[in-house]
Amino acid sequence: MPFNLKIYLEKKRRIVDEALREVFRNPGDCPSALWESMKYSVFAGGKRLRPILCLAAADAVGLPQRAALRIACSLELIHTYSLIHDDLPSLDDDDYRRGRRTNHKVFGDAMAILAGDGLQTLAFEWVSNPSVYSAQNRKNVPRVVNELAHYAGYQGMVGGQVDDVLSERKKPSLSKVLSIHRRKTGALLLSSVKLPALLAGASPRKVSALTEYGRSAGLAFQIVDDILNETGESKKLGKTAGSDRSRGKMTYPSVIGLEKSKREVERLTRRAVQALESFNAKADPLKAIARYMAERTN
Repeated sequence: MPFNLKIYLEKKRRIVDEALREVFRNPGDCPSALWESMKYSVFAGGKRLRPILCLAAADAVGLPQRAALRIACSLELIHTYSLIHDDLPSLDDDDYRRGRRTNHKVFGDAMAILAGDGLQTLAFEWVSNPSVYSAQNRKNVPRVVNELAHYAGYQGMVGGQVDDVLSERKKPSLSKVLSIHRRKTGALLLSSVKLPALLAGASPRKVSALTEYGRSAGLAFQIVDDILNETGESKKLGKTAGSDRSRGKMTYPSVIGLEKSKREVERLTRRAVQALESFNAKADPLKAIARYMAERTN
């Protein structure tokens, strides 16, 4: 029976959404305004691509789903915080995200900043709780937390965001846009498949293969985002089309043009799929997701 990616993605998305509802089941002493702001963006929809990649990689290396969901939810919390901050007037100044008003447009700039801060710290609280892991997996938690901080922090996603801001309206450079994309978007996508392997104690060969998959698929994903920002429609994208060009963003199309950008997506996708040749059929979802990311229209 052929693999049905649509059914797979929907099934995993429901699992992730249920796990995220568990994260937000009890606000504790959190101020209600902050709690509502955090929840607003986490449950605003979205493809849940990073957590689904995490669950797919976990299946490929034999990590139990209960453990993988801790990483998966943490990745989505970090991703969501980054979007809230990206949308602020001082950064990308966007009014819509996932087809809804952006967080700061609903709750104000101050609460949006604090909601992002709250989501980031909640992510590390959620992934680092040793009581939810087996003794075998527990010993690998410190490395997982360390690597997550690396990929989400100043050397990874945040560093990429800084260079993205500082490169606006500068002369486009392929080396610079590559550096921005590998960190701003690619780092978190790479960690989505690498961290489950580290937690499972997978062999260096498998960790390396998943790292190469994540690096190639993550870069392809961001190039597709660049292309869609140039060619897509705001309603379909769920955010403002053409915003990269209007802000003078450094993108692949601005450096090498649309057609070459599309060919680069094809090359990187083939490379991502080839990286998993040593895996058995349990890695088929990862291969299908790489192709899906390359062919998506939003």
